[in-house]
Amino acid sequence: MKKTTIYILISVLFCFSSLLLAGEGIKKAPEGFAPLLNGKDLAGWIGMKSISPYEMDKMTDDELLAKKRADWLEAKDHWWMEDGVLVNDGHGTFLTTEKEFGDIELLIEYKTVAKADSGVYLRTTPQVQIWDYTEEGGKWASGADKGSGGLWNNSKGAPGKDPLVLADKPFGEWNSLRIIQVGERTTVYLNDKLVVDHARMENYWDRDLPLRRTGHIQLQTHGGEISWRNIFVREIGWTEARQILAEKSDADYKQIFNGKDFEGWEGPIDNYQVVDGTVMCKPKHGGTIYWNEELSDFKVRFEFLLPPGGNNGLAIRYPGEGDTAYVGMTELQVIDNSSEKYIGKIDDRQFHGSVYGMIAAKKGYQYPVGVWNYEEVTVKGSRIKVELNGTVILDGDVKDVTEYMHDRAHPGKDRTSGYFGFAGHSDPVRYRNVYIKSIAE
Repeated sequence: MKKTTIYILISVLFCFSSLLLAGEGIKKAPEGFAPLLNGKDLAGWIGMKSISPYEMDKMTDDELLAKKRADWLEAKDHWWMEDGVLVNDGHGTFLTTEKEFGDIELLIEYKTVAKADSGVYLRTTPQVQIWDYTEEGGKWASGADKGSGGLWNNSKGAPGKDPLVLADKPFGEWNSLRIIQVGERTTVYLNDKLVVDHARMENYWDRDLPLRRTGHIQLQTHGGEISWRNIFVREIGWTEARQILAEKSDADYKQIFNGKDFEGWEGPIDNYQVVDGTVMCKPKHGGTIYWNEELSDFKVRFEFLLPPGGNNGLAIRYPGEGDTAYVGMTELQVIDNSSEKYIGKIDDRQFHGSVYGMIAAKKGYQYPVGVWNYEEVTVKGSRIKVELNGTVILDGDVKDVTEYMHDRAHPGKDRTSGYFGFAGHSDPVRYRNVYIKSIAE
C-alpha cells in the first residue's frame, strides 16, 4: 500500500474518530420533546441579566429593545457551542430562551467545577439551584451541603427550598435534571433521584403574588465554568396538567358526587341535573345544593367547566338555608374572569376564587372558557386557601376582614362548621371529580 494511501486512511479515521468524540453523549430529543440547543450556535436564545419581569413590563418597546441588544452582546462573549455542548466561562448575562413557557417538563444535563454557582430559572424566576456541594466550596452555611436541585429562593423552611437528598455527582461528571412544573407546583429529579416533590415555587420578585403564568427559561451563571447539553422541553397540556395535580393531591379524600345521581345531596336538587357524569346547574335556575355531611375544617378538590360568562359559587360552611354568601362562612366565586360583562363592572372581590365581597383572589390563572379547570380549596379555622390549576390564587383570613363590598356585613363569616355545596346563579356551570376530606384542627 502506498504511503499516500496510508496517510489518507489515517486522516479519514482521525476525522471519523473526532466526529464520534464530538457527538459523544449528545442525544436526540425524546418523543414529545423539542430540543433547545441545535448543536451549532445560539439560535433560539437571547441574553438577559437577572431582572424582575415586572420591571420589564414597564419598559417601552425602545427600552426593551435596547436592553435585549446590550444583553445579547455581553452574552455572546461568554457563551458558545463546542462539539454540541453549550459552554459558559462563569461570567456574563444569563442565556435565556427567546420563547416563554408555562407548564413544562424540562430535561437538562450539566457539568460544572469546584466553587461554581449556577441554576435554572423557570418563568424568568430563580431558581433550581446548582452549586458546589462540598465543604471546600464555602457555602455550607447557605445550604450547599444538602446538594443541588432545590428551589433555593423559596422562603426559609418552605417545602422545596432544600433538596430531599444529596444527589450531585463528583465534579467532572455530567449531572441530569428532570423538572416538571404545573402552575407553581414544581418537581425536580437530580440524577434520577427525587429532590423536590411537587413543591410550590415562590415568586421571588414579589412574594405577595403567585408565580407568573409564563416566562423564560434561563441558565444562570456566576463564578465558574459550566457546560450544558441535551436540553429538551415538553409543554404540558391542560388535560395532563389536571392529571398531574390530581395524582399529587393528598390521600384519603372521599368522592361525594357519584356521576350518576344526587345521592347524599340536599337542597333544590331539581334545579340541577347530571350531564355526562357531571353536576350542572340548569340554565335559568339556581340555588344552593349541598353534601349532607356537616364539616368544620376540610379540603375539597374538583374540576369545573365554565360557559362564556358563567357564574356559580362554592358554598362554604353553609347552614342549609339562606344566601350562603352572607349566612354561610362565604361563597367562593366560580366565574368566567374573561367575560366582558364582568370586567370593569364588578368588584375585585367577585372574581373567580374570591371570598365573596370580602377578599379578592388573584386573576390570570384560569384556563380558557370551554376547558376544564382543576381546583383545591382548604378551609381551616378562619383561613381559606384556593389553589387553581396548581397556583395559589387566594390565601386569606376572614377574621381580618373589616371592609365589605357595598358595606354589607357578612354575619356568617365566623361560622365554624357547616355544609359544602354549589351555589347556582342561572348559568350551566359544570363540576366533576368532586372529592372532600375532613382535616384535623
